[in-house]
Amino acid sequence: MCFGMEMITSAPAGSPTLESLRVEPLLTPEFDADPIRVYERLRRTYGPVAPVGLMGVPVWLVLGYGEVLDVLRNESTWRRDVQYWRARAYGQLPPDWPLLAGYEVRQTMFMDDKEHRHARQTHNEALHPFRDGNTAQGWEIRTAVARCTDDLVAALAAESGHVGYTDLCARYSRPLLLMVTTKLFGFPSELGDELVHDLWLMLDGGPGADPAAGRALAAMTRVAAHRRERPADDLTSYMLLTDPGLSDEELGRELFMNAVYLNDITNTMVLNTLLEVLVGNASVRRTLSTGQLEETLNRAVLINPPAANMPFRFASRDVRLGNFWIRAGDVALPSAAAAHQELMVAGPDQVAESMVSTRAHLGWGAGPHQCPSAARELGSMIVTTAVGRFFEHFDRAELAVPPDRLPWRSGPMVRGLRQLPVHYELSRNSAAVGRPGRPSDRAGTWHRWRLRPYRPRVSRGGCSRHCGG
Repeated sequence: MCFGMEMITSAPAGSPTLESLRVEPLLTPEFDADPIRVYERLRRTYGPVAPVGLMGVPVWLVLGYGEVLDVLRNESTWRRDVQYWRARAYGQLPPDWPLLAGYEVRQTMFMDDKEHRHARQTHNEALHPFRDGNTAQGWEIRTAVARCTDDLVAALAAESGHVGYTDLCARYSRPLLLMVTTKLFGFPSELGDELVHDLWLMLDGGPGADPAAGRALAAMTRVAAHRRERPADDLTSYMLLTDPGLSDEELGRELFMNAVYLNDITNTMVLNTLLEVLVGNASVRRTLSTGQLEETLNRAVLINPPAANMPFRFASRDVRLGNFWIRAGDVALPSAAAAHQELMVAGPDQVAESMVSTRAHLGWGAGPHQCPSAARELGSMIVTTAVGRFFEHFDRAELAVPPDRLPWRSGPMVRGLRQLPVHYELSRNSAAVGRPGRPSDRAGTWHRWRLRPYRPRVSRGGCSRHCGG
């Protein structure tokens, strides 16, 4: 087995094992309400690495910034392949443990060494044409994001008026990211809201996580087969062009994880960046430029990283980390949210003044498995365009509840807003509001884009032709 290899070092006799330690469950009402307080208590008790229970399974939670970087960067010691997990190999996981479904999907995120480098190169090359607005495909994506925001705002104006109340999760970011996914991946028309809902179920590790992962994977395999027969100017087709040897099943697995990140992680980045501006002062909102938006995105990711806890790493050998010896085959959960706290000990206001500090965030990961450069550029372009366009359309947008009463979903990996309720006033000069030539039934069409938490219901017609839905 992978973890049975001869070790260069071994844990000293008598040092506690993960299984021998009493662990407190991580996912509790306290964690859902205030995960930072939980991270701080664990750090005081155990130091930069703490044993915790994750849905009934003991794991090492890595809290320290330096320790998290070490785990992310040291690929020879910290592996991504689930085959290194001792508890899985020995059948020690609870039956139907909900988080295992995603890790069993064999794709780039859970590969190592040469296999991982080859798959990563395929991703980077296929994403390259979409990376920013300076390429034809990137310009088209950015234009699609802008046009779709226009349509969403126009629908809001027609339905709720120029002044009112809305939930930016339901009426802006979630439908927008579904539109972008539809265009970027080249989805056939019958896929959409149900697929995204299944991806959310899988990430949150609920009772339906396993069947949801299966349904989502099957849907992505159908997308791969569809684009193999009908190639177009989309990421799926470029993946096939870059690596023609990919089977429909292999490509479906890659699309599966890309869809997770584009929908859930990027959506959360949009919301967190909007929130960061909404809780700031009015002058910041009025003077946002492209450069300032990028810095605001960095700050938002530092304060509320969407992937609060990053994917598992598995120790390939006994290794000392923090105050503990980690055994070969143990699982480590690197926490970006806890690591970021160390960078903000001087307070968020001081961090906001430091370009170096905000760019030290781990929102894109670090080391060999960090997001490919093309993916980072594409994600940043989508977020900054969505946020910038929002503040072009709205003269006023204020939180409808105090910041500490906003509803969050704190799963084992992702922390994101369930809702972002605001009182708003649209700009009378907004190009999206009342522009001539817009079909009179547009508001009726877009009414069906209203989403409930966790359960989006989307018009099968997609968005306008500019979005490619």
